[in-house]
Amino acid sequence: MGHQHMQEILHGHPRRCYEQYRMEKFVFVRLTHILRERELLRDSRWVTIEEQLAIFLLTIGHNEDNRMLQERFQHSGETISRYFNEVLRAIMELSKELIKPPSFSETPAEILNNSKYFPWFKDCIGAIDGTHIKVIVPLAQQTPYFDRKGNISQNVMAVCSFDLKFTYIYAEWEGSANDSRILWEALSNRSLMFPHAPEGKYYVVDAGYPNMPGFLAPYRGVRYHLHDRRRGSNGRFSAKELFNFGHSSLRNAIERSFGVLKSRFPILRDPASFPYNTQVQILIAACAIHNFIRTESKSDELFAYYANEENVLDVDTSPPDEPAFSGMYAHQQRRNEMNRVRDEIADAMYRFRYRN
Repeated sequence: MGHQHMQEILHGHPRRCYEQYRMEKFVFVRLTHILRERELLRDSRWVTIEEQLAIFLLTIGHNEDNRMLQERFQHSGETISRYFNEVLRAIMELSKELIKPPSFSETPAEILNNSKYFPWFKDCIGAIDGTHIKVIVPLAQQTPYFDRKGNISQNVMAVCSFDLKFTYIYAEWEGSANDSRILWEALSNRSLMFPHAPEGKYYVVDAGYPNMPGFLAPYRGVRYHLHDRRRGSNGRFSAKELFNFGHSSLRNAIERSFGVLKSRFPILRDPASFPYNTQVQILIAACAIHNFIRTESKSDELFAYYANEENVLDVDTSPPDEPAFSGMYAHQQRRNEMNRVRDEIADAMYRFRYRN
């Protein structure tokens, strides 16, 4: 029954594969080839690698539970669970090479080839933000997982490049954790292998993070979001507003990356009852598959939809938290240095826009 299901999907209309497995058929085939070639998964007597991957993708891409998958593939609940975990382990192994920082030696093409960003943000190497992923935890452990919206979640810090690939993921923090506290831990704990910005380079971050070397934050108390710009300002914007609008547009890449990820894998919005560590691994595996699809396909419809910077999913426009963790604050001299960088960019943007 499971083999017949696979044959119907892989030899049927291409749309069926995308709807079922959340990726185009050639991407699915390519992924199974890699898993087989590297011996990360093995065909068993009764369950092929294709079936194993399908079980995993139907779980995270449609939230199908074990009982539904038993019926679909005609395997026992133990078999379904075993192969889900085998695929999760394999994708976690692949994630080590799928989720990695790009070269920092050159200006990203998305900045270099866009006059909205270049030369102002020529030293930017990526965007950082946190996102809340709903989780299921035992009742006695729930209190620290309540986020400010009242949901039980983990707070995940992500770094992305401007082609919407995740380049670093730091998961497992409780939903109540402050974004700047999570970043500080990533920066100070060498074992977490955070991709530090080279001297003179920086990530764009929101106002919940301090403006300090390696991290360029917007001006607080100044209009920021794209919808604010459309309201106008008597036809003229201040230097700080121009900077914030450019910064917002550039940092929007991380919001669109989250949009693609959560749209493709509903389990990240409606969690299933797995152990907490498994829920963390599911998030990382989903990010790895997200990157794999981005690399392999130039026609993926979710990436095409979120190419428009106005198409973002559940953006929180409430004011970000103040940078609350004292350990984040660099020496004042170094913070002044980054404030000067921000002011220089803002002034240059203003002079260029109103040069006549």
